[in-house]
Amino acid sequence: MFSFFRKKSELDQLTDQYRALLEESFKLSTTDRRASDLKRAEAEEVAVKMEELQKNAK
Repeated sequence: MFSFFRKKSELDQLTDQYRALLEESFKLSTTDRRASDLKRAEAEEVAVKMEELQKNAK
């Protein structure tokens, strides 16, 4: 009922960050390809962190 008071887990925070970086990369892809590629690389680094958290959780 009050899920908006619940603190996000680290995995949820990384997922949000990953999605935001991918969205920004997509927006930049029409104007600045280099900046888009850099954002995509940042997103991939976050994805690696997410995978490590998922492996450690098991």
